[in-house]
Amino acid sequence: MTKCKTDCIERPLSLAFEKLGCVVGRHPCVFILFALCVSAALGPGFIFLHEREANDIEDQFTPANGPAKLERAIVEENFPQSEEFSQLRLASDGTYASLIITGLHRENILTEAAFNDIIELDRQVKSITSGNTFENLCAKTKGRCMSNAILDIINYNATEILSSNITYPMNNRTFLGTTIGGVEPNSSELTSAKAVRLFYFLDEKKKEKEEKMMMKNWLDGFLNLLSNSTERKTVHVSYFTSISRQNEFESNSDSVIPLFSVTYFLAITVSILSCLRLDCVRTKVWVAAFGVVSTGMAVLAGFGLLLFCGMPFAMTVATAPFLILGVGVDDMFIMISCWQKTEVHKAVEVRLAETYKEAGVSITITTLTDVLAFYIGLMTPFRSVQSFCMYTSTALLFCYVFNITFFGACLALNGRREKGNRHWLTCMKVPEATGDDGGCCVGGAYDENTDKEFEMPIDSFFKNYYGPFLTRVWVKALVCLIYAGYLAVSIYGCFQMQEGLDLKHLAADGSYVGSYYDKEDKFFSAFGPNVMLVIKDEHFQYWNPTARENLDLCLETFKNLTVANSSILPISWLSEYMKFGLNFSLDTETQFKRHLTAFLNLSGFSQDVNFTNNQIHASRMFIQTVNIRTAIDEKNMLDVFRETAEKCGKLQTPVDLIVYHPAFIYFDQYAVIVSNTIQNIVVATCVMLVISLLLIPNPLCSLWVTFAIASVIVGVAGFMALWDVSLDSVSMINLVICIGFSVDFSAHISYAFVSSEKSLVNEKAVDAITKLGYPIIQGAVSTIAGVVVLAAAESYIFRTFFKIMFLVILFGAVHGIVFIPVFLTFLSTCSNSHEKTHQNLPELSDTSERKVKAVVIQNVWCADPDCP
Repeated sequence: MTKCKTDCIERPLSLAFEKLGCVVGRHPCVFILFALCVSAALGPGFIFLHEREANDIEDQFTPANGPAKLERAIVEENFPQSEEFSQLRLASDGTYASLIITGLHRENILTEAAFNDIIELDRQVKSITSGNTFENLCAKTKGRCMSNAILDIINYNATEILSSNITYPMNNRTFLGTTIGGVEPNSSELTSAKAVRLFYFLDEKKKEKEEKMMMKNWLDGFLNLLSNSTERKTVHVSYFTSISRQNEFESNSDSVIPLFSVTYFLAITVSILSCLRLDCVRTKVWVAAFGVVSTGMAVLAGFGLLLFCGMPFAMTVATAPFLILGVGVDDMFIMISCWQKTEVHKAVEVRLAETYKEAGVSITITTLTDVLAFYIGLMTPFRSVQSFCMYTSTALLFCYVFNITFFGACLALNGRREKGNRHWLTCMKVPEATGDDGGCCVGGAYDENTDKEFEMPIDSFFKNYYGPFLTRVWVKALVCLIYAGYLAVSIYGCFQMQEGLDLKHLAADGSYVGSYYDKEDKFFSAFGPNVMLVIKDEHFQYWNPTARENLDLCLETFKNLTVANSSILPISWLSEYMKFGLNFSLDTETQFKRHLTAFLNLSGFSQDVNFTNNQIHASRMFIQTVNIRTAIDEKNMLDVFRETAEKCGKLQTPVDLIVYHPAFIYFDQYAVIVSNTIQNIVVATCVMLVISLLLIPNPLCSLWVTFAIASVIVGVAGFMALWDVSLDSVSMINLVICIGFSVDFSAHISYAFVSSEKSLVNEKAVDAITKLGYPIIQGAVSTIAGVVVLAAAESYIFRTFFKIMFLVILFGAVHGIVFIPVFLTFLSTCSNSHEKTHQNLPELSDTSERKVKAVVIQNVWCADPDCP
């Protein structure tokens, strides 16, 4: 039944491709013009590239439906930005510049000499006049620019740093944890520190375009000042602005553009070398070169179409052409290999029809698996992944179309040259060679027994040496041992995996952004974000003692969390209000609301209560967190805060609240990255299993394909963790790629094993390796050549793409030519009997064993990456 289903799908496709090949072979110029016209029509879409660029870090690298974005909307709705600036109460990161100042030799920064430099730096920053002065642009409190607490404490006098009795982390109700870093633990009185951080906030309430431009110019002036300043005598300065991360991220693509030319040169070189023959007629130099050109046209047309349609172009898409090049070249090898197995004396259109009949289904299936894998990636909530998957899958479809039109037509024109026995370079007729010894003066040699081109030497190597070697008993045992080691290391690596995208990785290597983040992690990770607790229930009865009791219990629960600092009291307007109301009762709604406005104006808590129309619509309090040093700490902190908020909603008097901090927008990735990656992998694997069941006439072997996919994914995930790559929206893309490529190798070797005519399992394994050994090597080398230049990129995004692609191709190829052939020999049920296979064969002339094999291939799915 399964075999029947396979034939019902494959046979009509094969016949359709046979007819298409015949048409292309008769009218190659028409199909070349068709492809060129499509590329020329869609290519101008690149004029929209600049306006389609979607490089906003928050939009592209955080979950589109992340809870923190909804929480931020609630905060912004209930607590609009006040005239009085407060960094603690910002709903976003704000617009600012920042300095982290450390001693040159890691010594104590709290010295007079160091603070002389710090005060001078502060003066220079405030003197910047790019666009406008700091005084005019700064965020103000009580009519004055927001200042830095440590400089206020010493009254901008460096000599006072030694005489001032500063307590840490709270000094006179001022929190210094984000201002002074590298403090000795358990030290309440500040005597030494390693770092000082200064902030310069600008007024975000300025909405006019001209005012925003002035703020941007001032920040650019800040960066210009610091980047051109010389090293100081006593301190080292790291600097950062609110636009730095975005600027550095957008400049990443510029570093990759020069690599495209190198990539295409490598791809053309590898393609030509792998198709090169000494025979000056049979060599496929021009065909190989035009195969790479066909892939380039596919990128031009696919990207151009989506740019015309308005599809956002994320930074991650810049890696897609490297991948598409590798896949396109693989398809080219399939068609060239199948062409070489046709009889040289037949008409060109007949040879191309046979090539399409054998290669068409194979190319269709590999394209289908890859495209489906990418379309499944559209389910992810990360827009950068969605953009990459859409552009890549569309370009792969164009790559497929151009391979069976443009490249097939080029193959036909090359066939006409071969038919006329013309030189590959001069197109002049040359004498026909009498054996496989062609040169520059003679050519056109072929095997007179089969009327086909001579085998490549490496095919003989796999048939006569590698295949028999791999099927020896002791070699099989060694392969199993190696696989067990591979699996053990992979599983260990999976447990070492880090989650989430470190924002400093969005900047180029050596960037000032990376230096600033490193200093921040080193000296200011003792304290985490000051988390906002927002009571969003407008019906909450703050005046009710029972309700307040439950709220206090809720706050106490937050305060006692291991990620919270129990020594720093929560910032609570309600606690202060209850102290304010000791002389009068606040236990009735009327009394509570009567004095509330006066209290809020006097105490400075007016930004923490949305009290309008005599109704408290929402209010907020703050909890200080500690020891948030790693991505795991960030994930755990976010989880435990949200869980605690959920528990507060289940108290006897429910406290309906949310937790929020601007950093939670980025922390949300931890909540979905693992589940979404697993979801994409499981769905894609199930789809590939269905495809395998349709195309491989043995369910058990289809399960082997699924096993191979899982094995490659586990290997890639484990080794990428050991190679210092985290699981984030960038690496998620590549894990989706794993599925398509692992299918390419494992499914085809399994099918070649199943469809082999040999009766013994070892002979079947050798037969499959003979057919697919060189094509797998060709496909792996060409794909790696397409991405290897990314190893030299100065960007984490592009280097990560190379690392995972290298692992995918390496492990996929090893599974294809080492592990799977050996494992299949252990299951004799994974094979059709010789008699059953023979019954399905048409009447054949018994000229040679090779000719029999050639016809058998026409009735099965041609195995990828090359036709056997």
